Amino acid sequence: MRICSLLPSATEIVFALGMGSRLVGVSHECDYPPEALRLPKVTRSNIPSELPSGAIDSTVSATLETQGTLYELDLPLLESLRPDLILTQQLCSVCAVSFDRVQEAVKNLPSRPKVLNLEPRSLEDIFENIHRVAKTLDAESAGEALVNSLKQRVEAIQARTEGIRHRPRVFCMEWVDPPYCGGHWMKELVELAGGNDGLANLHRPSYRIEWKRVLEFNPELIALTCCGFELDRAEQEASILAGFEGVQELAAAQSGRIYATDGSHFFARPGPRIVESLEILAHLIHPELFVPPPLPKAFKAVPLLSAYSAQG
Repeated sequence: MRICSLLPSATEIVFALGMGSRLVGVSHECDYPPEALRLPKVTRSNIPSELPSGAIDSTVSATLETQGTLYELDLPLLESLRPDLILTQQLCSVCAVSFDRVQEAVKNLPSRPKVLNLEPRSLEDIFENIHRVAKTLDAESAGEALVNSLKQRVEAIQARTEGIRHRPRVFCMEWVDPPYCGGHWMKELVELAGGNDGLANLHRPSYRIEWKRVLEFNPELIALTCCGFELDRAEQEASILAGFEGVQELAAAQSGRIYATDGSHFFARPGPRIVESLEILAHLIHPELFVPPPLPKAFKAVPLLSAYSAQG
């Protein structure tokens, strides 16, 4: 079976199942494991990544309204790769080529590939997607072993946080300018890690949130889990956060518990490494219970926001 993956998370699932050799094409965002970087890229983005985050947000909205998608398929390349299976999603128009575009493209491909739509909204959905991909690839035993190992790690964290008395107020920012709360599985991750994210949208998409609500919630910890941004770019977003009204008075700022994270590879990527995302949160929320996971460039405490303000 020749596989084309239009999702970084799906690419990671295929490799984690030991089926990476079947991949013949991936999206321009598929960068893990390193072997994925050597595969042909069948998509490209219409949004320049170097834009400021505020400009990205407005450009994304305008592009979706006028074009219906943020990404383009390289149809000649896709045809030449002759895929038997295309892995895609219909969950989020910001994350991948629109499902309608994929369906339209498939009609004209001589190989007539099957399209598998992955649409996870929860942690359990992510595990179920792994099972679905494994079944499609006749790798059900590998899928079972992978999911069992991931669930064991989740249960190990849950066992240590179930009885804790204090669950810090946590705000995971999926975007800074303008501010967005976490969506889908993020609230689950925070709660499993021993925190309380009263602003997240459980099992539903993230949304633009009024900054006043954040001030009222007064988070004790803020994690910049910006969708599509790796650690260095998320760290830059802290300088924008520093300019928000009242941010210096938040408990998280007062205690120095504001963290930049690699939201692109972890929190926003619903594949096997979602459990590593949980392990990152567990350490950040309860460092007295959990040692730092060995993940270079996955998270970092940002300097005091007052320092950013002084530089500005």
